[in-house]
Amino acid sequence: MKGEQGEVPEGAAVFPLIPEELGIHPLLLAVLHAVVFFDGSAEDVVNDAAADEALQYIATYLQRLTGPELVRIKEDIACLEAHARQEKWPQEEVRFLQSFLTDFGAGG
Repeated sequence: MKGEQGEVPEGAAVFPLIPEELGIHPLLLAVLHAVVFFDGSAEDVVNDAAADEALQYIATYLQRLTGPELVRIKEDIACLEAHARQEKWPQEEVRFLQSFLTDFGAGG
């Protein structure tokens, strides 16, 4: 899944690949990757206004999580944090995981 020239443009924010063995819900991983791309990519890669609008919708949908679904997401985020620490990810990526639910108003 590469661009037309076969290379990811400089300035595109990409979240690390998460191993399937961690058992993290695939839809959560898709959301995390999208958030990192929209929020972290340079303006010449992603239109800021469009990215902000997409992030607002993502936040709205995450705020609908309740009960067992929210518990599962919190557990998955905790698992990802532990994995990030074990793999010695940059502190910025660990902080992103720590604040993700709170930043998006999803019962963090």
